[in-house]
Amino acid sequence: MVMNAHADTSWSTDSATGALARYAPEAEAALNELIALSPARLGPLVGSVRERCAVTLSLAPVPAPDLGVATPASRSKGHRVALEFAEQFCVDVSSVGADMREALIGALGSRTGAFVTTLYVADWAPRLHRVLDELFGPDPSGWTGPARWNESDDDPWPAVDAFLRSVGRLRALDSVTTELVRLRQARQHNCRICKSLRSRSALSAGVGEGTFGEVDHYQDSTLSERHKAALTLTDAMIWQPGYISDDVIDDVRQHFSPVEAVELVLDLTRNASNKIAVATGSDEAHVSEGVEIYDVKEDGTLDFGLSAPTG
Repeated sequence: MVMNAHADTSWSTDSATGALARYAPEAEAALNELIALSPARLGPLVGSVRERCAVTLSLAPVPAPDLGVATPASRSKGHRVALEFAEQFCVDVSSVGADMREALIGALGSRTGAFVTTLYVADWAPRLHRVLDELFGPDPSGWTGPARWNESDDDPWPAVDAFLRSVGRLRALDSVTTELVRLRQARQHNCRICKSLRSRSALSAGVGEGTFGEVDHYQDSTLSERHKAALTLTDAMIWQPGYISDDVIDDVRQHFSPVEAVELVLDLTRNASNKIAVATGSDEAHVSEGVEIYDVKEDGTLDFGLSAPTG
């Protein structure tokens, strides 16, 4: 269990689970639905991939249904290929190449889409849990599993989309911070479509390409200390989620309110869904030159192909 090294009742008296429930109840419910996903066609692979991701990231795994976890001796070649893909997905998705994709499709066939969607949950739910535990302190009962598992073989993507939209409806965090961390993740994951997008709301707030470009060297940039704290947390969640320093957590607590911090962590989890597109090679940008203007609508969905603000 993560120790509450950052308890500060002047900042928040909530535990991690309490803060998520208080500040983002819809997103919490949608996240729980994601964790409950256990497509029957994947069987014990759900538990195996959650365990492999956790070991790779040095984090506690999200709960999995009691379907067993295949031992190394009993794993089929397809099972081993899937777990190797999962490990690379967690460590650096930008290094997933055509050979790995073809091997995964050869191993899983029609189950590939459901697997990669399930992999996103196995990869990022533990990161979210760890950071919220560090920010707020863990609940004594920990992060419990769902009351029921969804073992349907329906397409799991709608559950992911519901989570993404629930996070998109949050409005505590300012649009510039939201866009800067999104761009940092886009560039770290090397998502072509995400790198080509610019938020109309952030542009309307007065920032431009000069500011956006500073995310690549933010530590020695002219960005505010608040933005540097958010971007440092972004890098920590991407590259070293099991070893986030006290300084990183303390800086977030200094520059963000509890409700903003919860939204920031959820934004980073939402943005990480771009790993699905990168891993499957479906991240081609909509534009061949320049950037595309988008915005997040009130219902949490994205609106593409907008005009840039004037004035």
